[in-house]
Amino acid sequence: MKSIRRSLRKAGQIVLQAIPTVLIIVILNFFLLQLAPGDAADVIAAEAGSATEETMSALRESMGLNRAMLIQLGDYLSSLAHLDLGYSPRYSAPVLDLILQRLPGTLALMGTALVIAVGLGVLLGAIMSSFAGTVKDRTLSILSLLFYSIPGFWIGLMLILLFSVKLGWLPSGGSGTIGADLAFWPGLLDRLRYMILPATSLSLFYVAIYARLTRAAMLEMRNQDFVRTARAKGLSPLRITFSHVLRNALIPVTTMAGLHFGNMLGGAVVVETVFSWPGLGRLAFEAVMARDFKVLLGILLLSSLVVIFVNALVDLLQTRLDPRIGA
Repeated sequence: MKSIRRSLRKAGQIVLQAIPTVLIIVILNFFLLQLAPGDAADVIAAEAGSATEETMSALRESMGLNRAMLIQLGDYLSSLAHLDLGYSPRYSAPVLDLILQRLPGTLALMGTALVIAVGLGVLLGAIMSSFAGTVKDRTLSILSLLFYSIPGFWIGLMLILLFSVKLGWLPSGGSGTIGADLAFWPGLLDRLRYMILPATSLSLFYVAIYARLTRAAMLEMRNQDFVRTARAKGLSPLRITFSHVLRNALIPVTTMAGLHFGNMLGGAVVVETVFSWPGLGRLAFEAVMARDFKVLLGILLLSSLVVIFVNALVDLLQTRLDPRIGA
């Protein structure tokens, strides 16, 4: 009961801190995007081949681009207060609908990549700390350094070359078999086949970070007084490792995982482009090229909310792992 009250108090603090943070992010994003050269009217006119000054002025008037910047900001904040992210002239559709169409694909990709990164990274880190200073430790350290050093897009291209072109085991792009009317489980397995390569490509960089972080944290924990006390009590090495060493070593790992979730969205832009994955990353790239700033503002806002939500979950998880944090 006490832990539930502590978690609720922590959740309330996070919500109060999140409101001004989101507002500042929205305003900063708005002004930063206004600094970018060109607008949606320029792109539409360029694609049409030619446009008169009257046509350009009419286009900007219809999109609200002729208004003063502060008035545009006020209109945008007013729309947000009514849960309206605006209208995309590029796609002729509400921004919220466009984002909701692409969001599940990106969340699935990022979630799978994060699970692979944390799971594999913690496992490698635990093995490295158990064999610290040996050949196994050095071999895994070199492997993790390679993962950290090689760009994600290059890994993605090599994975396509090996598993799609040479071996033909996995598809090279897309999110599912086109035209296949599959039931739930066959459909899920089909989507997993398409997700393996992009999720692996996105996760390997973070595997290296979590492996090194877990190794260092576990080596530090093994020398703590409470671990010596556990050994003196006669607890088994396996129980000491999982109940005392690994549990406390996970605190910095979970902190970094929360921070990395936002960074993964940036990496998803490249990975989704390489693997033709229909997600927010590709939508953001297309919005930048089309100067569709309302779509871009919506994606940035939603990304901020997702990062804040994930970090809130991490804070709550840490209060469970170490009650002193929420005290």
